[in-house]
Amino acid sequence: MKKDFGDSIANNVYEYHVLARMSQQELAEKDGVSKQTIFVMEKGNFVPTLLLAFRIAEFFSVDVKDIFTYEKGNDQNYNLVYVRYP
Repeated sequence: MKKDFGDSIANNVYEYHVLARMSQQELAEKDGVSKQTIFVMEKGNFVPTLLLAFRIAEFFSVDVKDIFTYEKGNDQNYNLVYVRYP
């Protein structure tokens, strides 16, 4: 069973396409997705793939962290293990 940690990704896609005076449809066409994808992403009901997140950031010429923000959930029952590779 997949565990839900309550993590999420917040985004500023709406703000960026409005400031650029673009419609959702125009942004969708530039990024190769549907208008519905942009709509549900803006509403927080869809987390984009890394590829799409980077494509959107590249389109607006900003760092991906300027548009997408990781929000840690409240689950205290896990620890992340970081492995360093040579």
